[in-house]
Amino acid sequence: MHPVVFVCAFTSLGLLFALQEWLNLHRSGYRIGPLIVFTSWGTQYFMWGIICWLLWRLFGPYVQKAGIPRILAIGIPVSLVTCLLQEMIWVIFFPNIPLDHKPMPYWDRALFNFRSDLMESMAIFWSAFLFFRGYGYYQQLREKETVAARLEAQLAHAQIAALRMQLNPHFLFNTMNSISSLMRTDIEAADSMLEQMSSLLRMTLERRDMQLIPLHEEIDFVETYLAMQDRRYIGRIVRSLSVDPELHDALVPAMILQPIIENAFVHGLSKLDKGGELTIEIKSEGGRVRASVINTGKGLIRESGEENDGHGVGLTNVQNRLRLHYGDDCSFDIQETDHARVQVSISFPLQLSTSEAESFTRFGV
Repeated sequence: MHPVVFVCAFTSLGLLFALQEWLNLHRSGYRIGPLIVFTSWGTQYFMWGIICWLLWRLFGPYVQKAGIPRILAIGIPVSLVTCLLQEMIWVIFFPNIPLDHKPMPYWDRALFNFRSDLMESMAIFWSAFLFFRGYGYYQQLREKETVAARLEAQLAHAQIAALRMQLNPHFLFNTMNSISSLMRTDIEAADSMLEQMSSLLRMTLERRDMQLIPLHEEIDFVETYLAMQDRRYIGRIVRSLSVDPELHDALVPAMILQPIIENAFVHGLSKLDKGGELTIEIKSEGGRVRASVINTGKGLIRESGEENDGHGVGLTNVQNRLRLHYGDDCSFDIQETDHARVQVSISFPLQLSTSEAESFTRFGV
């Protein structure tokens, strides 16, 4: 709605009409110079550009809010006066138009042009009026959408924060249980686990409300957690961790892998006395990040025959946070690859970190 836009748009429209009229006159045999045609039309629409911008600038809010009775009562007289003033000013610049009429006094020529151009001038005025009205509705719609998007983003952030808060006590409870069991058999290992747990909590506190973090930070967290589990399950589990180097700075939801790995220990690896296997693989696939955690254990079907889909607090939390971050553009899959091997896979769009602290969801920044 900048004045230059108004003036340029109207002037360009006037020049197009001028070209049309000059071609028609030329085909009809009239030999009128293009200069007078283009300057007269261009000036007329240049003036309308200024007039319409002034109407928007001075009366835009009124135009957008006025009811139909008030529009008719005030708009029609204002439009007639505006059209007359425009003709009065235009005649000053072009006192000899129309060329096929004898000379007339200023006021007679202004009224003559006013009557001749009345329909065209009214069409311009009311077209601009309807445009302002429509633009007002568009602005209101955009404002409502912006407010709705902000509320949605705030809700998403609140939900993610609540899920993150849910994870911390869940993780802490399981870790304290591990330390408690070690206190009876290996005090040195229990003491080491306490130090490692302290490091994990410090990492969690340092992240504060960050929702997306670089993958290398998440891997640091996971490796510290795995070191704790190595203390507890010493000699019982062989594990491997493979990360695609190009994903070093990929953004991932904070604490997205640890609940999956913890689930592998709680529901699978902890059931084995020896020969446990844990494989963690993170790779890039067609512009997406795909993370897989495979563990041996009892599988998804317990000895009693009762089905265990593995969707405890941790995995449900992961699913919910993925959905809040990426909507439908993510996947979560858990399956039994054989009778004693379970694989959990997640996939989401690849985003690379551009700053040290990025905290956003798909709904807003």
